[in-house]
Amino acid sequence: MGVLSSSPTHMDQCIDECLKCARACEECTTACLQEPDVQARIICIQHLNDCSDMCFQAAAYMARNSLSAAEFCKLCATHCEACATECEKFNDPHCQECAAICRSCANACRQMAS
Repeated sequence: MGVLSSSPTHMDQCIDECLKCARACEECTTACLQEPDVQARIICIQHLNDCSDMCFQAAAYMARNSLSAAEFCKLCATHCEACATECEKFNDPHCQECAAICRSCANACRQMAS
């Protein structure tokens, strides 16, 4: 359910997934920056930053019931998939967990966009 009674509720699950994904990406970025092979993670960190920004923005579009929400969610799904693919290249738990969360968000965004 939305925060206000006038909020669109059919987007709630996707908004929640986007916010969870954005947070996971932010936390994973912080963890990646502390890894000894940080130089090998530059592309991953770039994807994490882009994915986080996309997810926060997608949540905002949905919360305001934007006419562009569905289109933006399609784009967000693409970024989430790319981020998941990059995170999966690293075997540490934070990247693996982040990848799973990104894939879940991508699925929710695709459903919302259809």
